[in-house]
Amino acid sequence: MQETSRETDSAGLPRVSAVVLAWGAEPLLRRSVEALLASVKVEVDVVLVDNGCTTDDVEQLRGAAGVTVVGEGHNVGFSAGCNVGVAASVGEYVALINGDAVVEPTALARLVEELADPGVGIAAGAVRLADEPDLLNSRGNEVHVLGLSWVGGFRERETRTEPTETAGAMGACLVTRRAHWDRLGGFDPHYFAYHEDADLSIRTWRVGLRVVNVPDAVALHRYEFSRNSFKFYLVERNRVMFVVTLWGARSLVLLGPPLLVLEFAMVALAARQGWLPDKLRGYRWLWQHRGHLRQRRARLRAERTVSDRVWMRVLTDRLDTPLINPPGTPVFNAAMAAYWRLIRRWV
Repeated sequence: MQETSRETDSAGLPRVSAVVLAWGAEPLLRRSVEALLASVKVEVDVVLVDNGCTTDDVEQLRGAAGVTVVGEGHNVGFSAGCNVGVAASVGEYVALINGDAVVEPTALARLVEELADPGVGIAAGAVRLADEPDLLNSRGNEVHVLGLSWVGGFRERETRTEPTETAGAMGACLVTRRAHWDRLGGFDPHYFAYHEDADLSIRTWRVGLRVVNVPDAVALHRYEFSRNSFKFYLVERNRVMFVVTLWGARSLVLLGPPLLVLEFAMVALAARQGWLPDKLRGYRWLWQHRGHLRQRRARLRAERTVSDRVWMRVLTDRLDTPLINPPGTPVFNAAMAAYWRLIRRWV
């Protein structure tokens, strides 16, 4: 693909390729695609990835003006599916938009506008709850010093008037330059789902670029917080992969004690809640893929241009979300805050 194909359109508008995954039966999928194509102040094409759609929506959208359908019709995961979609994109900018998210007409243009600042690597939308649009789904994702990640500002009302820095961009609505995506190599498909957006965001901070969340770039998201054994397996496995491949050696040593405490706590929680086999399955996967983890860690160490001491300022030492509130959270937060204050000068 020629680089010249990723420029502005003939009218001088920025060209955005929006990647949308079609998985299962998603009632908002057509509305999501139609809303993207109706965006103003940007030229948008949609790359629709058939990632195991179980309705006729993909076939109904195939051949529509501005829509390109790719994918083989089975679920390869959010990470690999997005990679397939971006590989087929032609825009200078790439947007990742969930198939259950509906963007406002100016959302993509506002995100592109923020990317005019060369210091910004990813611009993410303010994601609101589709059934309660006055409330936020995410104003940016939080990332903990121990690798936990969750949606920030859940069910809060928007009070911001200007973009704010965020540790993580929620993968439901973000825009980046195609050149930045290519520089980082996109998502690691091994994530499958969960933590891949945190990974891309932290890697952006590690190469000296910022991640911002834009309050007036709005997407409405049909968000459901689910709990099932496969999700527990992926979330816990991916958290460990995330930390061991991105945190520097000194940071891992200094954070070793609380990381071990967290692991013991998660094993105990898994045993009490009945998903211990999934936690153990994650350890088995990590051991079986230790070669990939070593290679990835070496590659990401070479790509980094900013020290842990600098980029880790965007992390939080508090677990603070209504979605996850295990017993002992206040004690955990107090101990972690004190420990992080003690060691952060040496990371």
